[in-house]
Amino acid sequence: MNYQLIAPEILLAFTASLLLGFGVSKTKNRAPLIRNIAIGLLLLYAVLGFVMGSQTGVAFKGAIIADGFSHYVKFFLGVAGAGALLLSKNYLESENLDMFEFSILLMYAVLGMGIMVSSNNLLALYIGVEMQSLALYVMAAFNRDSLRASEAGLKYFVLGAISSGLLLYGISMLYGFTGSMNFGPIADSIAANGATSGVIAGMVFILCGLAFKISAAPFHMWTPDVYEGAPTPVTAFFAGAPKFAAIALIARLLIGPFGGIEDQWQQVIVVLAVLSMVVGAVGALQQTNIKRLMAYSSIANMGFALVPLAAGGEAGIRGMLIYMSIYVITVIGVFACILQMRIRDGMVEQVSDLAGLSNNNRALALILSVFMFSLMGIPPLLGFFGKWFAFAPAFTQGFIWLGIFALVMSVIAAFYYLRIVKVMWFDEAEIEFVKAPQSLRAISSLSVILLFVLILPFTAIPAQSWIAQAAASLF
Repeated sequence: MNYQLIAPEILLAFTASLLLGFGVSKTKNRAPLIRNIAIGLLLLYAVLGFVMGSQTGVAFKGAIIADGFSHYVKFFLGVAGAGALLLSKNYLESENLDMFEFSILLMYAVLGMGIMVSSNNLLALYIGVEMQSLALYVMAAFNRDSLRASEAGLKYFVLGAISSGLLLYGISMLYGFTGSMNFGPIADSIAANGATSGVIAGMVFILCGLAFKISAAPFHMWTPDVYEGAPTPVTAFFAGAPKFAAIALIARLLIGPFGGIEDQWQQVIVVLAVLSMVVGAVGALQQTNIKRLMAYSSIANMGFALVPLAAGGEAGIRGMLIYMSIYVITVIGVFACILQMRIRDGMVEQVSDLAGLSNNNRALALILSVFMFSLMGIPPLLGFFGKWFAFAPAFTQGFIWLGIFALVMSVIAAFYYLRIVKVMWFDEAEIEFVKAPQSLRAISSLSVILLFVLILPFTAIPAQSWIAQAAASLF
């Protein structure tokens, strides 16, 4: 067996288990040390994804596949995981939640995501999804003294169990009608026998189960409550890495085992995209809580990311990868800003609490405004190019109405981003913010630099080449 292909996963699994034993071996709190080690390991995981970009092959008798697509996604999973741990440091210490288990859970979650994006077998797919989910359930309820956090964890667990049931039922149907668990033989069976009703039903169940993981409507019901109730660093992690992993898994399924029945799955993806854009854009208009607003924003953004997938083809995969990469950078920066907005009574969570932020902390107001404009898709920020590459395949592949619909929803979504900017710059100050830690200021500033500097058509041409190779590797 070629263990080199799964070296990043072996690294995470082995070191996370060692750190778990190291954490429980003494009564002294080793959370800070374990967190720093975990950050380093996750960054190494990301670097391995970059270095191994050209290596391809299969392991575990074809259950796991390593290709340019999986390596690219793993790079962002490692970066997002390390960013979430950096964001969590000051929050966990201030809330008396600084326990080493948090870092271990996050590492296991990233390990599950890595297995997800490298899945070439239905059983490996399910193992990856459940490993990620079980870690995230605990992370959502990590603040055991908070009623909201406990409620968030319970809701996430119950609804996650339903999605796992849908996923497992779809897997069993697909196995029953094709006689195989591996993606290649499934694709061959579908090519030979056509899209039977059992195969289509299994495909729909699997896509519905995975739609829950990316909070696509109508499987979004858990998102606002979990985002609001979970600790803010956990919400930051939820908004980025798990969604990228799940939508990458959806892309692998659509192009791999279901590549021969594009006319069937396109209908499902289009419905999910349209509903997500509508629910996310309209639902956020009524929100007064920042974290709930970001929850609906993430629902809308998943709808935008599904638009290029619905169009299909290599250009569609490339558009999805570009959009999700930019979204992960942006969401890390947004939550770095949110975590800085702390008052003497605790964390700032209401949009109205941002009133007068430009007077109290002009630099932070400017940084958060940049992120809002990027989410709106205002040039020359990266968010503009994300939407450009995401919506373009819809117009070129005959889904003109879907592209126009996405543009309209983007305009509606711009309203609640502009409302945040308006409150920060034009409303009267009501509270005074506690000075933010240097680490949070550094993360938010770095993210802004990325949004300004990494303009895809000019300075990020090598990144475009890497993305193109990643997308091509699926085909």
